Amino acid sequence: MNKTKRIALCGMLTALALALSLAERMIPLELIVPIPGIKLGLANVVTMFALLFLTPKEAYAILFCRVVLAALFAGSVTQLLFSLVGGMLALTTTWILLHKQNKWFSFYGISAASAAMHNIGQVLAAMLVMQSVDVIAYLPLLLVSAIPMGFVTGAILDVLQKHMRHLKLTE
Repeated sequence: MNKTKRIALCGMLTALALALSLAERMIPLELIVPIPGIKLGLANVVTMFALLFLTPKEAYAILFCRVVLAALFAGSVTQLLFSLVGGMLALTTTWILLHKQNKWFSFYGISAASAAMHNIGQVLAAMLVMQSVDVIAYLPLLLVSAIPMGFVTGAILDVLQKHMRHLKLTE
């Protein structure tokens, strides 16, 4: 894929991740799962997709742009910090596990691990912002929620990557 197409694809993936991130805020998931702040992580599907079809540098750029733009459109500096720390840990975990994917890790397992690391990153950021370690008490609940949320995003990524490889749209 030439440089112009790569830049265009990065821009489209950033826009898609931003749209999913903002749309996800409108889904009242807390009515089904009573955990404050819980989200499916649909924007993370885009980031994981970028790791599969682009370079890690491009995937990190997409994540960074999405997080900054989402904070500008609908959030705050605190949201920016939480999303950036969680997102960077999640993306790094995904990158490491994708390289070991062979028969050890499925997209479901990778996505669940990524969701767990995102939650750990958010709790670390909360501890920093609140200057208290008490926030860590919330982590076990978040880690348990990472399994089903990771399963959903892993399933989406699994289907998506099969179709993209079949259609060869990324070449």
